[in-house]
Amino acid sequence: MEGEEVDFNSAVSGASETYPMQCSALRKNGFVMLKSRPCKIVEMTTSKTGKHGHAKVHLVGIDIFNSKKYEDLCPSTHNIDVPNVNRNDFQLIDISDDGFVSLMDDKGEIRDDLRIPADEELAKKMREEFEKGEGTVIITVLSAVKEEAIIACKNTN
Repeated sequence: MEGEEVDFNSAVSGASETYPMQCSALRKNGFVMLKSRPCKIVEMTTSKTGKHGHAKVHLVGIDIFNSKKYEDLCPSTHNIDVPNVNRNDFQLIDISDDGFVSLMDDKGEIRDDLRIPADEELAKKMREEFEKGEGTVIITVLSAVKEEAIIACKNTN
């Protein structure tokens, strides 16, 4: 050990994007990676043990970012990846002409890297609440596997 040089310049946060979980332990309304996309489980059925000994779990999930439907079939004893999903609330400061929003977190740090959501209804609600100028507009951002999206908007008054 003595005399070895150790490089500490490259470090990771330690938090993985996903973690393994046994298929039979998954639950409806939970999250799972289907076709390499983070999905919310909307339907889940388990078949009986077959001739070759494994019960199969049929998963149906909706992508949490683009709302596409994905399906997968996996043996109940096998592991499947589950994404680490985080929700954060931010205060809406500004909406720029090019479709980006300025958000402030509870520590006072500002970020300008998120776009207005593709969901027309949510985008319209955000603009209306911001233009009213009454109270504080709180934006909820969902993040998983290096992707982020605005999923909700509410006014505090």
